[in-house]
Parts: sequence; structure tokens; C-alpha cells
Amino acid sequence: MSTISQPLAPGETVWTLPPRGRVAMLSLIVAESAIFTIFVAAYIFYLGKSVSGPAPRDILSVPVFATICLLSSSVTMHAAIAALREGRTGVFNLFWIATFVLGAIFIVSTAREWRHLIYDEGFTIQTNLFGSTFYSLVGLHASHVIVGLTALAIVAILGLAGKIRAEHSERCEVISLYWHFVDAVWVVVFSVVYLIGR
Repeated sequence: MSTISQPLAPGETVWTLPPRGRVAMLSLIVAESAIFTIFVAAYIFYLGKSVSGPAPRDILSVPVFATICLLSSSVTMHAAIAALREGRTGVFNLFWIATFVLGAIFIVSTAREWRHLIYDEGFTIQTNLFGSTFYSLVGLHASHVIVGLTALAIVAILGLAGKIRAEHSERCEVISLYWHFVDAVWVVVFSVVYLIGR
């Protein structure tokens, strides 16, 4: 069956479908946002309702350095994608690896915080209601960072092998959407857990 094409009127543009990868990632982000919203709401709802200590102000220290690293990784990610679009693969590799390193520093900092809380403070997920909600919310975010780091590592390896070129910028941008989402979620988690919750 043949279709009849008509010329476009002046100023009229052809509508095309958005890239599937971008639509899939945005759909995932919407779904994950709902999950994080539930966890954040639960954390806020149960805040201060533990019948026994400790309370957040007693044992939590504000992870300033880790937060700066994670939020800075959004800047390096943006720079990496911009460089790849322009075909500057060497600069892309540099910024992409910098993004990975900053994300890895964040995860190591989170692991060190948890080690301190568990072994030095004796604060576990079973300690009280605060422990349950704290480890659930922060752990959920950390798991998303680990997924993002895995994707970053794969692309970094391909980039160093010379397999990433300008035509792959759309696919790399899909990963960047996820990474920016993880960073944005941390702003909410950081604010609720380490600022408002104290």
C-alpha cells in the first residue's frame, strides 16, 4: 500500500518519534521517582517516632565531601556528553572517567559511613525505627549509584578501547539522564536525612 505525501506548508515541521532509549529511560525515571517518593515519605512519617535511641542528631554527621563529589559528577557528565557530540572522544573519555571516579568516591564514603555506624556506633537496621528507615532510604539510593557506576564503567572501557564515537552520543546521553536523576535524588535524600531530619 503506498502513501501519498503532501508538501509541507511554510513553517510546518515534520513530527518524528523521540528516540526509544530516551523514552525508556524517562519512563524508568518516573517509576523510580515514585519508589523514592514512597521511601522519603516513610522516612519523614516515622522520623522521631522511635521509642528508643539513637536519634539522627546523635550519630549522623553531614557527608559534605561525598555530596560535593556526587553533585560535581553531574558537571563532568554534562561536559563528557558535550565533548562526545562534538567528536572530541579524548575529552569525552577524560570527563566520563572523572564522573566514574567522583561517583566511586561517593560510594566509598557511604560504605565508610555505614561501617562506622554499624561497628563503632552499633547502629543497624534492627536498632530502631530510625535505623530501618535510614538504611532503607540511603541504601536504595546507594544501589542506584552502583547501577550507574556499572554503566559508566562499561562505557569507560569501550571509550578507552576506541569504540565510542560521536554517533554514540545519544546512547551515552541516555545513561547521563539516569546519572543526573541519581544526583537529583541525592539532593532530596541529603536534605531530608542529614538536614531536616537532624
